[in-house]
Amino acid sequence: MNLEKEDLIKLTQMRMPFGKYKDRVLCDLPVSYLEWFARKGFPQGKLGSLLQVLHTIKTNGLEEILTGLKRL
Repeated sequence: MNLEKEDLIKLTQMRMPFGKYKDRVLCDLPVSYLEWFARKGFPQGKLGSLLQVLHTIKTNGLEEILTGLKRL
């Protein structure tokens, strides 16, 4: 996956379009939800790609990279 800065910004602005956490900003999704997707399969398309990136960020303790972007 080719990760762009715009993708990281989307993680701090885009809202989950469905499910238990509908309307929650992606970066605020709990790790347990991302782990569920990792087991069951991420959605297709851009949303799935963003959730995979977010899963990697959160499971590796890298959430601080999103902190400054939340203000944009």
